[in-house]
Amino acid sequence: MTYFKLIHLLAVLVWVGGMYFAYIVLRPAAVDVLQPPQRLGLWDNVFRRFFNWVWVAVGLIFVTGFYMIYQSGGMARVPGYVHSMLMLGILMSIIYAYVFFACYVPFTLHVAKQRWPEAAALLGKIRKLVALNLTLGVMTIAVAVVGVSWG
Repeated sequence: MTYFKLIHLLAVLVWVGGMYFAYIVLRPAAVDVLQPPQRLGLWDNVFRRFFNWVWVAVGLIFVTGFYMIYQSGGMARVPGYVHSMLMLGILMSIIYAYVFFACYVPFTLHVAKQRWPEAAALLGKIRKLVALNLTLGVMTIAVAVVGVSWG
């Protein structure tokens, strides 16, 4: 089960750490040095690369998480913090799917057609949802750490 925990943790690191880097580091740097059309092109490129990794990470998180739950005797036997982690993970995944399909897909089309105002509006929506998912991700990590330490 140790390898499953490691894979689970690394997948969380990719997803939550990637959101942290994008939101806290890359976004302000891009605003400082790029004009809006270049910034939108950068984000299109960044999202394309990052979202491929997020799909893999989300899949690994659920596969390893459900396997560890199964190995622990099922949902009825795992501690309450595992239920909380699962609920938060499902919520984060729903938000991510919305960001990808309802925001990112049209965003890429607007960038490709150089419809900058429409692309910028979608980027603003993505930014807010990433902030929400980043917050939920940090909360999930806190639940995991505190839950494990309380035993």
